[in-house]
Amino acid sequence: MDIIEIIGAGIGLTYLFLEYKCSVWLWLAGIIMSLFYIVIFYKAELYATSIIYLWYVFTNIYGWFVWIKGRKTNSEDSSGIQNVNWRIIAWSTLVWAILWIGVYVVLIKTMESAVALGDSFIAALSVVATFWLAHKFLQHWWLWVMVNAVSVWVFFIQGFYPSVVLFTVYTVVSVLGYFRWKKLSP
Repeated sequence: MDIIEIIGAGIGLTYLFLEYKCSVWLWLAGIIMSLFYIVIFYKAELYATSIIYLWYVFTNIYGWFVWIKGRKTNSEDSSGIQNVNWRIIAWSTLVWAILWIGVYVVLIKTMESAVALGDSFIAALSVVATFWLAHKFLQHWWLWVMVNAVSVWVFFIQGFYPSVVLFTVYTVVSVLGYFRWKKLSP
């Protein structure tokens, strides 16, 4: 498992670099990284996180198509980055809360998970963060700060030290990414 985790972490760093650069190729890296992490987290009995990476495969495909379509409709000098509105925030908060509670209940009722609360938090907020990223909402970065910080804690408890390093870097780069995207936004 160590080599699979190291390769997955390396692809994850590539993904993060491409996201930071606002490159459409982040989605391909995301698909490949997700496939590695499905295996890693399933074997570690982090079932919700494993399922969220399965979800990432599909959302990466969706995000790729949204970004490609956006390239055709935006002018060449436009990044397509936008601010999230209050309606999206309200709906996203509702979806996040329902998912967090639902996934947590499923985990504690059906599986033995030492980190069910954190695992379900990561899964639920990741759904919202990925949707926001697909639509190039600038504020998606702050959701990733929360997801990544909780992931560091969960992965540390589970002994996934290469992933702890990766998600620590993710946390820092998420803050930096926000300010980079802010400069790119109209």
